[in-house]
Amino acid sequence: MKAFLHRKKKSPAFSLIELLVVSALMIILTTMMWGFASARHQRTQRQLCADNLQKIYVSLQIYANDFGGKLPENTNAQTSEAVLTGLVPRYTADTSIFICPGGRDPQIPSGEPLVNHKISYAYYMGRSLTTPQNALMSDRQINTLPKVAGELVFSPDGKPPGNNHYKYGGNFLFCDGSVQASKPRLAFSLAATQGVVLLNPKP
Repeated sequence: MKAFLHRKKKSPAFSLIELLVVSALMIILTTMMWGFASARHQRTQRQLCADNLQKIYVSLQIYANDFGGKLPENTNAQTSEAVLTGLVPRYTADTSIFICPGGRDPQIPSGEPLVNHKISYAYYMGRSLTTPQNALMSDRQINTLPKVAGELVFSPDGKPPGNNHYKYGGNFLFCDGSVQASKPRLAFSLAATQGVVLLNPKP
């Protein structure tokens, strides 16, 4: 009986090691579900990105009204910043709309010329708002070549280039103002059109 009474009772509480393991697992699961690179997080960011593109579209419409239907062009441009800088600050002072919320590009001070900074979006220079079925802008693409359905347009692994939304695709803004999400591989064609040049933002 005495031996029974003196037997050490096992504590029902977690040990420190068990608590640390559980905490680590919870952090890992939370990061997977809600972190920057998670599918859930990037779906939300892609919707905010679509809102950005539609705001840019409004400024492009106003620009076109002032220039007889023509959209911004710069024959010497190598990047989208060099062309779209013509929108700021006259057609929009809100430079935050040129930064994709799904990426990690730094914000641009309000009203600052885009040409002095780095934006997140590619621009199809030479398009017209009278061709609604054509893409006008998109998230940064993997390259500036024409692409057909099934080809990669955005990063497949989350590594640059074309990784505004990690490995979860991106958005296209069309000439009618609509926005369509795309997986890394295209579901439609982005064939070459005479007089149209795709300009990616600065790398």
